[in-house]
Amino acid sequence: MIDGIHGNPTVYLNGDWLPLSEAKVSVLDRGFIFGDGIYEVLPVYKRKAFRLQSHLTRLERSLAAIRIRPPLDQAQWAALFDELIQRNQGDDQFLYLQVTRGVAKRDHSFPNPEVRPTVFAMSSPFQRPTTAQRDSGIAVVSLPDERWLHCDIKSVSLLGNVLARQAAIDRGAPEAVMFRDGFLTEGSASNIWMVKDGALHAPLKNHLILEGIRYGLLQELAERLQIPVQIRRIRQQELTQADELMLTSATKEVLPIVQLDQRPVGPGAHAGRPGPIYAKLRRAYDQLLDEL
Repeated sequence: MIDGIHGNPTVYLNGDWLPLSEAKVSVLDRGFIFGDGIYEVLPVYKRKAFRLQSHLTRLERSLAAIRIRPPLDQAQWAALFDELIQRNQGDDQFLYLQVTRGVAKRDHSFPNPEVRPTVFAMSSPFQRPTTAQRDSGIAVVSLPDERWLHCDIKSVSLLGNVLARQAAIDRGAPEAVMFRDGFLTEGSASNIWMVKDGALHAPLKNHLILEGIRYGLLQELAERLQIPVQIRRIRQQELTQADELMLTSATKEVLPIVQLDQRPVGPGAHAGRPGPIYAKLRRAYDQLLDEL
């Protein structure tokens, strides 16, 4: 076992396939020194990457945002992910890709001339949400969003997210819901949704949140189910009066939030239980996966 990872999976590093235990990166890699890089996480169902094109589009957008020339084109990325899936076990996996600016003398400015980006990819077993999480929901806590102002870039510089998640864990909750200037942004590693009066509400897609791939997917499912969707600024106090709350992410899929700051979510006798809009969206999500 390697640092909590069972077995010794095959990984990709700069053109080579090798066991994880043998993968090594220079201490002068800018991802290690500066957090100068981006990443992607792709869920795999039935040995096929889910919503691959959406992930590839976001990958290219993140690379462009931090001015790293793409080391592979979309067809090459797709081939890399496919081979990574085939070289590892399990019908359900999640793939982690990291691209950094590469190895260079420590200097805040970009290397000149450019150096070769470091490309690392690995597969891990996909532990999907448990039945208890799906059927009973989870608790979250509120925190101020103290991260930088380019949360739309899927950057490896995740210290703000790490501190938020640990603050939630310290308070007995698996996730934090963050607010900036009194408005909802997102979770430490998830997008957050609110249901009010039969409509699904989500924060604006801007530089203050990372637009998860399931953000667009949940919109699609809601529209298919004729559930109204409102994308807007959501005040913090609105969440305390929500009919339902839920979160989405690559590894958590879609889960109901039934407790916010130790108070049950929802009205009256239904408070503290997953709501009907979540149930409809969950069924539609599961049906989509069954059809793969």
